[in-house]
Amino acid sequence: MVRARVGTTGSSRARRRARTRLGRLLAATTAAALTVTALVTSATTARAADAELAVNGGFEAGLSNWTCSANTGTTVATPVRTGAAALKATPAGSDNARCSQTVNVQPGSQYSLSGWVQGGYVYLGVTGTGTTDVSTWTPAAASWQKLTTTFRTGPATTSVTLYTHGWYGTPAYHADDISLFGPSGGPVTVPTAPTGLTAGSPASTSVPLAWNPVSGATGYHVYRGADRVASSASASAYVTGLTPATTYDFEVTAVNSAGESPRSAAVRVTTTSGGGGDGGLPPHALVGYLHTSFANGSGYTRMADVPDSWDVINLAFGEPTSVTSGDIRFSLCPVTECPNVESVADFKTAVKAKQAAGKKVLISIGGQNGQVQLGSTAARDAFVTSVSRIIDEYGLDGLDIDFEGHSLSLNTGDTDFRAPTTPVIVNLISAVKTLKARYGAKFVLTMAPETFFVQLGYQFYGSGPWGGQDPRAGSYLPVIHALRDDLTLLHVQHYNSGPIMGLDNQYHTMGNADFHIAMSDMLLTGFPVAGNTARVFPPLRPEQLAIGMPASTQAGNGHTPPGEVNKALDCLTKRVNCGSYQTHGTWPALRGLMSWSINWDRFNQFEFSRNFDAYRWS
Repeated sequence: MVRARVGTTGSSRARRRARTRLGRLLAATTAAALTVTALVTSATTARAADAELAVNGGFEAGLSNWTCSANTGTTVATPVRTGAAALKATPAGSDNARCSQTVNVQPGSQYSLSGWVQGGYVYLGVTGTGTTDVSTWTPAAASWQKLTTTFRTGPATTSVTLYTHGWYGTPAYHADDISLFGPSGGPVTVPTAPTGLTAGSPASTSVPLAWNPVSGATGYHVYRGADRVASSASASAYVTGLTPATTYDFEVTAVNSAGESPRSAAVRVTTTSGGGGDGGLPPHALVGYLHTSFANGSGYTRMADVPDSWDVINLAFGEPTSVTSGDIRFSLCPVTECPNVESVADFKTAVKAKQAAGKKVLISIGGQNGQVQLGSTAARDAFVTSVSRIIDEYGLDGLDIDFEGHSLSLNTGDTDFRAPTTPVIVNLISAVKTLKARYGAKFVLTMAPETFFVQLGYQFYGSGPWGGQDPRAGSYLPVIHALRDDLTLLHVQHYNSGPIMGLDNQYHTMGNADFHIAMSDMLLTGFPVAGNTARVFPPLRPEQLAIGMPASTQAGNGHTPPGEVNKALDCLTKRVNCGSYQTHGTWPALRGLMSWSINWDRFNQFEFSRNFDAYRWS
């Protein structure tokens, strides 16, 4: 059982302290007769009077003095609280529609921030205080609602950034009459150029960048030559869409309401040769699991009898000698269970025939009963050795990772999917990278996690910051992320799943087009992990994604009728037949579908594969 998501409450419990009055200053300076020298001294040392510091807080001058992320903000004439205009900002994908401005303040002083908002999940806050940054929020405001918080600046703080934003996947929010009250500082100035720009380990199509924060900056822009390739509210960015084995120069600027800084010194990055590629797959592929080591209720299907509809055939399953050994074994179904099983020699001949026809045949490791925990380096090395032996013996094209149950789980304190520390995660990543390096660019790598281990990470990740959550939640995310440039296909199982929250912050249930659309949109758009906007899981390329579905009602919970399957494909690739859920893009290059299983499709008179063959992608 996982606990409900806890929203950021900010410091709304803080009580507003009494404001300094001009009369108090006058009383102090007129209490006794002072000499001219004393008057001059008093005037130069007295604290600045409290004043309204937010500029254009009512948005009467449009977005003047405000910066909204990714052009998500505008001003409208209705609804407004006062005056003739208000802010309207619309979250999109991994952008929460943050609008901000930087103001100059006095060190060691007390301030009050307030604003009126309307909509669901609206936040108001301030950063750069030099003490504790604060925020407050409302989960729902059907009419104008006031948000208020207070803070104190640090001894060296001369500017702060106030902001408002919404939440991922929610409709537009409105804000008006934003106020920052306290001792005034000097005017806002253009920030200085960022320093310390560095690149993390580049992959074949992406690279992480980081730099030193700039005082007074509300955001940053990343440039490659004349092109702006990324924007960020924090001092880091993840640049994607690059070409393998290519050298790039990147620069970064800092921005605020006064303008944009000069560019930083450039950092040079060369992407790796990678080799994830498409594995030689057709533009739209059908992936299926073949019950090779067991019959199940669907009966045994010989390799030679697999229809040509299937482009990728995953052999189910290779399983470990014990949960923690890492030693994977694979054999054909015993004759006692599968009377029509072919000989090993005939099986190998059929594999070669499929490959000659352009099909890919992979060994799938795990499954429901094959728990695999690579908790030690010995288990990692045994995994590499044993999987290589299977691939070599049967002449296979690659590997499918189908770890389920308790195979992957995050240790307490392992909270950043970008830098995992849990041994079972780290060792799996290392093992797969070793296999990829051993077999080269043509090695096909696929994964078939359940929604619990992937999309649930939007709400929960591991045991959470306070402990108590299921440590398996979202635990596939670090594996997918670390291997994204080696990954041929990700086909999450959209079956045997509980309700999962999408980017619209609504729960979606399996068995219909809406579920497939919402779950796919998350991976194609990207999402903040556990709601942390500083840790956004970047989107996958559409050609890396296939949608996992049961082939029949007998195959598993969540069977989707052919008409609903086609609606999901229409919405994701053409943006038609989308129903109530609105995607954050259109992806005609979506790779295709995965099904459990080829055997169950045959049992069901090939309804699933025939529908896929008949579908018109354009």
